[in-house]
Amino acid sequence: MRSMVASQTRLYSWDVIVKLGIAKFERKIILMCHGDSVLKLTEEQQGHFFEKGFLALKGVLAEVHLAKLSAECMSAWVADKDEFDPQATWLQNSLLPDIHHRSHLVCQYYFKGVLVDVAEQLVGPNIKGATSQLTFKLRGNTKPFGWHQDNGYGQLDPANAISTLTALDDADVENGCLWVIPGSHRAGQIDVSDRLSVNSKAAGADLSVNVDREADAIPVPLIAGDAVVLHCHLLHRSEGNLSEDRDRRILFLRYADADAVEVYNNRQPRLGPLLRGVTRFPLVADFERDLFARLSCVSI
Repeated sequence: MRSMVASQTRLYSWDVIVKLGIAKFERKIILMCHGDSVLKLTEEQQGHFFEKGFLALKGVLAEVHLAKLSAECMSAWVADKDEFDPQATWLQNSLLPDIHHRSHLVCQYYFKGVLVDVAEQLVGPNIKGATSQLTFKLRGNTKPFGWHQDNGYGQLDPANAISTLTALDDADVENGCLWVIPGSHRAGQIDVSDRLSVNSKAAGADLSVNVDREADAIPVPLIAGDAVVLHCHLLHRSEGNLSEDRDRRILFLRYADADAVEVYNNRQPRLGPLLRGVTRFPLVADFERDLFARLSCVSI
């Protein structure tokens, strides 16, 4: 099974997608248990990520498993959220944090899925989960989300982390897909410390920044089941959802060096489940271990 999954899984950088003119990708079944599936990046793919700051992964979730995972996410959303409210904050309208606490399949994907393989190759052997959330840009939510770096919100040190965005719906320019500035991560961290604290983070502070390379920005449309991986310093944004009949749901999972601390939080360790390797922080080593232990190997 290992060889079958490895041989059937294909990864493409955005440059390759554009060059080849590939519009549709066959969905592949990925076994979501470490040891049963290995998603191995080539040197070219890793080089593209470190040079450009992002990498597109096509067909990460098979349609049947995408449907089940989406259904669990929507059950959690309906239980906790209302329809889009123009007077509410973007956090209230668009985010459902800790989605892995509300969906067994998301937990499986977050803790033991192939994205952990990707994190191990791009971050290093010692990996912890840093964030899980459902990002939901509903039809009618025309508010853009400005240019930002994900490490602006996490303020992790070392800043050795990736964000992964798995599309639960087709995402394009009309319904608010991601835009990136390739290579912008190489400039390092933009200081937003004057706007960040434990309280402001919990309230969903706006940490958007002005950029001088907006002309270099490109959209990253995704087909449902695709994913894109971002360097934690990559500048990215999204426009509002201008579609009249399509929502845009993204499963946002972040992975970081197991010893990363939060600068804005008196350099306390960022709490998250240890997924691979070791950590010097007992709190991290023990974090959600009971939840991790209950997970089984399932095909998704």
